Amino acid sequence: MNSSIDVVKAEGRRPTESYERGKLHASVLAACLSVRSPEGEAEMTAHKVCERVEQWLAAKPEVTSNDLRRKASESLDIHHPEAGYLYKHHRVVM
Repeated sequence: MNSSIDVVKAEGRRPTESYERGKLHASVLAACLSVRSPEGEAEMTAHKVCERVEQWLAAKPEVTSNDLRRKASESLDIHHPEAGYLYKHHRVVM
């Protein structure tokens, strides 16, 4: 995977930042735990989602934060639909 992928923040209001697996993992993990998924299952789901997203990122030098969230949400829908819904609609729900 390209080690330097730039993430363009929503609407360009904030500076671009480098992709960090830890941030994605933490956000997916939080969504899983929010729907009361057991911690081990939540960790495994977050790992699977990160792997799938990073396959998609492999040839991209730059992505938007919205595209990154959309891809993570699509993968999370496969592995944990309830957490996927929360992840997709986090701004509306919270």
